[in-house]
Amino acid sequence: MGLDFTAIDFETANGFRGSPCSVGLTKVRGGKIVDEASWLMRPPAGYDHFDHHNVRIHGITPADVAVQPRFGELFPEIGAFIGEDVLAAHNAAFDLGVIRSALEVSGLPGPAYDYVCTVMLSRRCYSLVSNSLPFAAEEAGVPLVNHHDAAEDARACAGILIDIAARNGANSIAELYLSLGLAMPRQQAFDPATGEVSKPSLAAMSGASGNGAALVRRFQYGWPEEGLNPEPNADAEPGHPLYGQTVVFTGQLSIGRPDAKLRSAHHGARTESRVTGRTTVLVVGDGFVASDLRSGRLTGKARRVLELHDRGQAIEVLSEGEFLQMVGSAAVPGARLNARTEPAGADAFAPALNA
Repeated sequence: MGLDFTAIDFETANGFRGSPCSVGLTKVRGGKIVDEASWLMRPPAGYDHFDHHNVRIHGITPADVAVQPRFGELFPEIGAFIGEDVLAAHNAAFDLGVIRSALEVSGLPGPAYDYVCTVMLSRRCYSLVSNSLPFAAEEAGVPLVNHHDAAEDARACAGILIDIAARNGANSIAELYLSLGLAMPRQQAFDPATGEVSKPSLAAMSGASGNGAALVRRFQYGWPEEGLNPEPNADAEPGHPLYGQTVVFTGQLSIGRPDAKLRSAHHGARTESRVTGRTTVLVVGDGFVASDLRSGRLTGKARRVLELHDRGQAIEVLSEGEFLQMVGSAAVPGARLNARTEPAGADAFAPALNA
């Protein structure tokens, strides 16, 4: 068996992951790219609102997809291209979630998929201050000119996985995972007649996040409210990219920090209010993108992270967009806060720009 897989990348119309408007696919055989495909599409009916936040990121507008088939009409072709391949995605929790939620709200069945996440593998095999696609692609020596073009992002994801396999002397996905001591994650098949609908889809169906409005709120000046730090969910999925991480937030987010902390804890992360020696992930608001790490447009906490990273502490910087892709746009219902708080230090009293 060779290094065979299909890399996939979706762009969505709004904050609900079941609103795909484009997809890119790259097929790899024996560690070489052998085929590619991409489609524009209309999201499932009722979930096809285009949010300006998403349009600003990928540039796809309602007019661009007005005459395109809906996801449900295209999925047979997408599925045929994938076949029985392992799927690879950069932040697979998002892209596999797109497939699942789009099938759910379309009332369509879908097969099970074994999959790998190149964000998780990048964390394991590279030492980067950001494991976002541009940084990981650069480390892998893969060209990435038009980030958020689904076809180009899928190609970059494929290149990252090929590079990581080569660095580990692995000739197949199974061999790579064995060498890293990891178990291959699997998304189960979905049958609309008997399958349990996922929480993001249930929230969208109830109107809680179907149009992605939760991603965009009026900017608030002042000190963001930290809130309490909830206990990590003991039943969270160990394969989630935030599981077992210690997460700190900085800058203005489009969601409140208490909400962001709840979503993190739901996926098994521990949250704190200051950057310390325990910090492994910093989520940056204020419109931060990965390129800001090079331009110097950073908050005080982000600068502290760069200092610690240079000293050898493994800390990853995420934009709010990357974070929301990981945790979903819907609030976590019934989550429990504990009384864990931290003493206020200089960072706790910094102005919002530096918080």
